[in-house]
Amino acid sequence: MFRILKKENLAPNIFLMDVEAPRIAKNALPGQFLIVRVDDEGERVPLTICDYNPAAGTVQIVFQVVGGETQRMSQLNEGDSFHDIVGPLGKPSDLTELPIEELKKMKICFIAGGVGTAPVYCQLKWLHDNGVTVDCIQGAKTKDIIILEDEMRAVSNLHICTDDGSYGINGNVTVALQKLYDDGMRFDRVVAIGPMIMMKFVCLLTKKLGIETIVSMNPIMVDGTGMCGACRLMVGDKVQFACVDGPEFDGHLVDFDQAMQRSRMYATEEGRLFLRAKEGDTHHGGCGNCG
Repeated sequence: MFRILKKENLAPNIFLMDVEAPRIAKNALPGQFLIVRVDDEGERVPLTICDYNPAAGTVQIVFQVVGGETQRMSQLNEGDSFHDIVGPLGKPSDLTELPIEELKKMKICFIAGGVGTAPVYCQLKWLHDNGVTVDCIQGAKTKDIIILEDEMRAVSNLHICTDDGSYGINGNVTVALQKLYDDGMRFDRVVAIGPMIMMKFVCLLTKKLGIETIVSMNPIMVDGTGMCGACRLMVGDKVQFACVDGPEFDGHLVDFDQAMQRSRMYATEEGRLFLRAKEGDTHHGGCGNCG
């Protein structure tokens, strides 16, 4: 059992939890994710890691209530436990593999949309702890759903934007990135994490500006181990799976339109059967049955 040590309501329907998980905390790295289950009959919920503390033996998750299972998660309180948590899963951010001195020379801008702020914070904190300062654009529809603002400011040069102009730059994250570019800021890399539609338009802009861009495809995961085929996507001319090949990919190679259409189809049983028949041996990834 994985005991909840802290619960906080960050914004309407968005919750943060610190969970006791010593072995996961010891091995986690930025960019990786977990699979959480409320009980032995619960659905598997993939969540990227927001923070981890090896000394305390805890991992931090942030989730938004979007369905029945996340609603059940939101009803758990401090002292309650998750039935199981599996992780860390997926590949860590490639930034964690680069020499620190090389990272210090790079101009990096993270773009965080909605609850995508949580995995961005994990990477920003790791970079900050290693003496690397980067910029970050954090976007939301309105001011009242901006999360982790103080934490994000402590580990980055933060630029906030809201779609309705109620806080920070007036406009979405692409408007904010274009503004920074027009003001003379230049970046070697952009890392965008958030809704797929947001990442798509970020990539359209960065391709025009000539900026290398990494995206995290965690929004399309279901099973998280390569068994279900939900996170199958095209990256360039290759079939990839977000859970075992990612979750991070070259954003300029990801077919976002295909990924979004496939995600909608996968939501129904009829759609899943159609995709399984259409994709054949490439429907699954990482399960050992696809060659």
